[in-house]
Amino acid sequence: MKATAVRLTREHARELLGKLDSVITSANGRAALEAAVKALNSSVPTYSWVGIYLVQGNDLVLDAWAGPAATQHTRIPIGKGVCGFAAKAGRTEIVSDVGKDSRYLECFTSTRAEMVVPILREGRVVGEIDIDSDQLDAFSSLDRELLEAVARKLAPQCQAV
Repeated sequence: MKATAVRLTREHARELLGKLDSVITSANGRAALEAAVKALNSSVPTYSWVGIYLVQGNDLVLDAWAGPAATQHTRIPIGKGVCGFAAKAGRTEIVSDVGKDSRYLECFTSTRAEMVVPILREGRVVGEIDIDSDQLDAFSSLDRELLEAVARKLAPQCQAV
């Protein structure tokens, strides 16, 4: 578990987005997704686990992740859990306290908050970024802005699985 850390700052978000732009454009497909999750996980102390799920039929399938351990949720039906709900609704979902949200599918006992950002291509959800945090109320509007910008950059790299 990462130590308690301060929230993301605008300056850090801007620097990280520049780094991610370079990482994403210098790789293709799965390599770009893997590089993005590693960069997000290592650069933002409040992000304890970062994953990218891709849409396959009526499911979300885990394609790339970075964090201390794998999750048992490698396939999630669209509409189930916070991830499935975000994919079905096509909008970002922020859960400040997973213990108070009945949609939450537990991946890690240490997770306290979750953010899920859909990746859209041509108006269709093709994947999503899933962020877990070991801190309550870990995500600000700045995290949302950053991750939605990253999702737009990743959209061309996301192929159906």
